[in-house]
Amino acid sequence: MSRSRARRWRYPTALGLLLFACFLVVACAPPPSEQVIDFSTVETPAPKAVAFDGSDGVLRLAVAPVYSPQTTLQLYQALADYLGRRLKRPAELVQGKTYDEINDLIRAGGVTLAIVCTNAYLEGQEDFGLEALVVPQIHGQTVYYSYLIVPADSPAHSLADLRGKTFAFSDPLSNSGRLVPVYYLQQMGETPETFFSRTIFTYSHDNSVRAVMEKLVDGAAVDSLVYDFMAERDPEVRAKTRILVRWGPYGINPVVVNPRLDPALKERLRTLFLNMHEDPEGKQVLRTLDIERFLPPDATSYETVRLMRQRVRKP
Repeated sequence: MSRSRARRWRYPTALGLLLFACFLVVACAPPPSEQVIDFSTVETPAPKAVAFDGSDGVLRLAVAPVYSPQTTLQLYQALADYLGRRLKRPAELVQGKTYDEINDLIRAGGVTLAIVCTNAYLEGQEDFGLEALVVPQIHGQTVYYSYLIVPADSPAHSLADLRGKTFAFSDPLSNSGRLVPVYYLQQMGETPETFFSRTIFTYSHDNSVRAVMEKLVDGAAVDSLVYDFMAERDPEVRAKTRILVRWGPYGINPVVVNPRLDPALKERLRTLFLNMHEDPEGKQVLRTLDIERFLPPDATSYETVRLMRQRVRKP
């Protein structure tokens, strides 16, 4: 039997926490017009680094905070357990509060594999050669969209109508929840600071959807798969929100590994994912995640996002 648990990030001492907080205040404070709101209520600390050959015997699956911590735990614990049982290893589900934290864990060897956002994947690929192992197929496709959403009774009809309004981004490294709307603002000769009266980070797409539902903000950009997943299970989502624009399609969020991961372990993982849909137990796990099957990645599907990254970075 494999054991599984969600890991928690702990700082070593109270003094260390104080010094770290001081550093963040001085070096990483957001611009005056951009308020950061952290909706997460579950601590999600980092595990100890492991050898890239997996020699400590533990399978660690990290999941970027596309969903809030509680929802991520509910959805992905079964996947971690399944992989652990098939590899005959203890399994741990690891969460981080930001996409950047997950990339740091992969780079350091703190996790065996991870599910990350498209933009975070390209960031890691440029930074340390982050490698896409497989991608999910959902509703017959391996793409997703960025939805621009507003409250159902909003008078807005386009992004231009949100000038001077409040807006929610999900994560600084999110494609659908940050890069896409910033790119389209750039096409209008604007930035979030010049266009919106105030912006916030919710640090998950479901939190962004809820922020719009509760009218905490006038609009948000969210992952279409998350929005559709929520809407299928909660009629209030469509009753309280409205989709203004559908941007995309973009290559879907991949399962990734550090390029230095032991090749034999990497191949075993790849084979497991590619055959999950043919295994009754694997099929049940996929059904929970609303995934039909996993497929080999197509590098060309990420070119649109790569181009947006290049244009947004231009001075």
